[in-house]
Amino acid sequence: MTLKEVPLQTEVKSAKRIKVSSLAKTRKRSDYFWAYLMIAPTMMGLFIFYLWPIVQNFYFSFTEWGAFGQYEWTGLDNYKRLLEDATLLQAFKNTSIYIIFTVPIGIFLSIIVAVHLNQNIKGKSIYRTLYFLPVITMPAAIAMVWKWLYNADYGMFNYLLSLVGIEGPQWVSDPKIALYSIIGVAIWSGIGYNMVIFLSGLQGIPKMYYEAAEIDGAGPVTVFFKITLPLLSPVIFFVSIMSLIGAFQVFDLIFMMIGKSSTALESTQSIVYLFYQHAFVLNDKGYAAAIAVLLLAVILIITAIQMVLQKKWVHYD
Repeated sequence: MTLKEVPLQTEVKSAKRIKVSSLAKTRKRSDYFWAYLMIAPTMMGLFIFYLWPIVQNFYFSFTEWGAFGQYEWTGLDNYKRLLEDATLLQAFKNTSIYIIFTVPIGIFLSIIVAVHLNQNIKGKSIYRTLYFLPVITMPAAIAMVWKWLYNADYGMFNYLLSLVGIEGPQWVSDPKIALYSIIGVAIWSGIGYNMVIFLSGLQGIPKMYYEAAEIDGAGPVTVFFKITLPLLSPVIFFVSIMSLIGAFQVFDLIFMMIGKSSTALESTQSIVYLFYQHAFVLNDKGYAAAIAVLLLAVILIITAIQMVLQKKWVHYD
């Protein structure tokens, strides 16, 4: 090999590297193009139906609406009004009570049901279907059926109480118990959805832990608290966040079960129900937008707190 051939070979190899690198970059750009093209419809839908309405709502929270869709900029007036609104404070109180009862009780019952239906019992597929039926049933249908059951004159609950000589209460019209009647329906209808999620989490726990516990002579209660709950904690964390967000947004049960002229409306209306009243009944859309922004802020803050606290009790190993 002569000295003149060495630089020539080096130049050829360098040209090949440049060509391969150029082809790789072109292919990479092509992959990015097709990837973004495929997700474009989803991204457009996300922007048009989710992100843009949030931006619009935030802007409208600084306005006051009049007739025929006319509005004017009012600055922080709606937010100042929030601080002085006793009805909003009552709605927050009602929503807080709803959350305190529905979220922990619903999660606990869902875990118990999921643990039992994860065992080798006869007809477990039928039981799973029965528990999940309320999830695929329209909320309006659920509310109407339970409203009939709660009826003070001919409802089944008061009829059963009358058989033992007890006069039944006004389940959905008594301000003292109407909210708790709705809470009972919410817990009942939400067990099936959370149960399915917990079932998937339970089936992901390695059986060797239970086999080791059985060899050590651990009882079912010890196994539940020492193995099942710690290993199920990531799923519990996910369900708790989703349940909390859903509880903050409760509307349909209250709207369908509590009449607009009911004496129990003030003691049962949630934040979202109050938003509905101002936005679509009173045509006070600016103030309604401010309520929505406040609700979004509260949900974000509580979710952030949950994300921080989850490091102390959620086990991912």
